[in-house]
Amino acid sequence: MIPKQLPVGKQLAYSFGMMGWSVMVNLISVILIYLYLPPSGSGLPNLITQVSVFGIFNVIAIITSGGRIIDAVYDPFIAQFSDSSANPKGRRIPLMRAAILPSLIFCFFVFYPLTTQESTANIVWLVIVLICFYISSTTYIIPYNALLPELAPTSDSKVKLATWQSIGYVFGIAIASNAFNLTDLLQRSFGFETRLAALQCTVLLMCILAAIFMAIPAFAIDEKKYCIGKPSKVPLRAALKQTLSNKNFLFFIVADFSYFIAVTIITSGLLYFVSVLLRLPETLGNKLMITMVLVSFLFYPVVNYLSKKVGKKILVIVSFLLLSVVFLAIYFLGKGEMDAYLQIYLLIVLASIPLASLNILPNAILAEIIEKDTLDTASNKEGIYFAVRYFFVKIAQTFGMALFAMFLLYGKDVGNDLGIRLSGILGFILCLTAALIFTRFKEKGPS
Repeated sequence: MIPKQLPVGKQLAYSFGMMGWSVMVNLISVILIYLYLPPSGSGLPNLITQVSVFGIFNVIAIITSGGRIIDAVYDPFIAQFSDSSANPKGRRIPLMRAAILPSLIFCFFVFYPLTTQESTANIVWLVIVLICFYISSTTYIIPYNALLPELAPTSDSKVKLATWQSIGYVFGIAIASNAFNLTDLLQRSFGFETRLAALQCTVLLMCILAAIFMAIPAFAIDEKKYCIGKPSKVPLRAALKQTLSNKNFLFFIVADFSYFIAVTIITSGLLYFVSVLLRLPETLGNKLMITMVLVSFLFYPVVNYLSKKVGKKILVIVSFLLLSVVFLAIYFLGKGEMDAYLQIYLLIVLASIPLASLNILPNAILAEIIEKDTLDTASNKEGIYFAVRYFFVKIAQTFGMALFAMFLLYGKDVGNDLGIRLSGILGFILCLTAALIFTRFKEKGPS
């Protein structure tokens, strides 16, 4: 049986799932450290201890790292469950539906501490709800991504669907980046007593919107109509061994790992770059994200065209090199005579170019790796491949958040900002490393 080709309307519906998931995870990335480790003058209270552990770690770094590691370990189990599922409604969609409401609830709870003052109870609460959120969101995103190779059977269709997916992800970032603007609007309009209360209301509204987005593909796409994947009979250990013995996949993963550490650093640090290094209002963040989204979209057709003409590999390598320049520039923000607004907008525009390809191509490349593996092994292990990828993505994001939080020990305020600047140097090294590693990747050639 040949599945029906996924129409454009269904491709759009698929992108909404990524948009909703992106809103939630980027609320965590953009706000979490800023909320629990606020710079002076932010108007937010200290909710957990700011004391360092062993002189290099702080509590928020330990919490985020621990939560992400537990989540990452969970990935292959939900992937194997999805791959081997014989549910008559499909291997992926039922899991996605079940994960939506828990993701909404626990994402909100992350930003609703038990007390509004520094407390050990807040630490315990954050550990619990953060782990629960990560597990819930993983239960959605692993099956969601595993649909891509089945919904897009050709190389060209994989790039197109990955493009829609990327559009959803970027829009999700843009929505999440408006959190502080909406917070200020709500505080002015409804007279919230504290900025924290207004921020919590903002998060709740965004989580509800994100859950609605996540529900769209889960109810709009008929998995049995558009997919022909069969339940995998390969045990978890054997599936992981087969996956990790794929050398091309390993080169992909190592480069991907370096990239996500770097991106997490810039996501976690954006508010600090704006408010501390450039001494601009933190509400500028959403305008920067909108600029990045719009400029990035201008290059989406270029990425689709060039991926056919020169191949995906060369585009990825060049993008890593351009992004390394962006990170190096972070170290120099606020220095010299150039206008602060001009500095940050130039940086955002430059970052938009490589992000256009790095938002689209990795999932398309991974889908092709999976397609070849399915032909070679006669086993559908889409979930396992995406689980292994997301295992390393989450470890990378953990390192990124933890490293950035640790760097803040060396300066996070105006006039004492060395820690923030050093994060740019680290991002530069990581992106350069990713470019070098990806030169070892073997591509079958442009299609």
